[in-house]
Amino acid sequence: MPSHPSDSAQPEELPIKPFIRWVGGKSRLLPRILPHVPADIKNYYEPFLGGGAVFLACAARVSGRARLADLNEHLVAAWIAMRDHPSALRPLLDWYAARDSKEFYYEVRATVPVAPLEKAARFLYLNAVSWNHLWRENSRTGAMNVPWGDRSFKGISEATMTSVRRALVRADIVAGDFRQVLVGATRGDFVYLDPPYLPVFSRPDVEKEPTAKFNKYTAKTFELADLVELAKICADLSERGVHWVMSNRDTEVVHALFPRAEIIRFTTRRALAAQSRREVEAHQSPEAIIIGRF
Repeated sequence: MPSHPSDSAQPEELPIKPFIRWVGGKSRLLPRILPHVPADIKNYYEPFLGGGAVFLACAARVSGRARLADLNEHLVAAWIAMRDHPSALRPLLDWYAARDSKEFYYEVRATVPVAPLEKAARFLYLNAVSWNHLWRENSRTGAMNVPWGDRSFKGISEATMTSVRRALVRADIVAGDFRQVLVGATRGDFVYLDPPYLPVFSRPDVEKEPTAKFNKYTAKTFELADLVELAKICADLSERGVHWVMSNRDTEVVHALFPRAEIIRFTTRRALAAQSRREVEAHQSPEAIIIGRF
């Protein structure tokens, strides 16, 4: 069984601050998640990377490689730029900061650069000043379609860029599907999973009234069939002796799909509509940490 942090262990340094504000990010839940992460990790896998709060918090525990992935190619471009080209990224971010305005936001949103570094800088700007830091793509065109968030662009501090780059020295970062990313995990490795949560419906019998629609970070949505397949992969990981932890919404479906796992239930405060008077999701949301057994 993988080792875990103990009360007698030396205190770890403070987690590295994520450079992206991401809907569903786990920065606030780190005190609940990290105790279930092994103290010593051979290789680390995270196929739903997002803002990467969990990876950045436990990167120092990894002795081998980190396999990081996400379907959002713009997000992945930003992570790669932070790893490989931070000095070249800085002037691009300064350029956006100097021109920042509501009108400029919509101009930037309407154009998509091809060069990876420019794509990364555009993503970081739009993510920082969009409504509630949300990234949502049109299912037909793939275009980002979130309105302006009425905030200024503050860029990324030099200290954050430096600490993130150091954490990524032994990281492989790809735009890919979880099915391919998790194939290589073996005993001694650790997998953290934070898939998009399935929508919550105001009435189970009426599928046209979701109270949360934020499983659509890319043109491809994460559906129940994907969660079912992910559950099967998790069962296979357990059979192979791979330690894994998942964050998800605490629902009957989740409990049914992971019958052999340990499930820790709690509630957490969510404010997806913090910049709007319209309620998108209940303030107190049922959350679950699912821990694989083997």
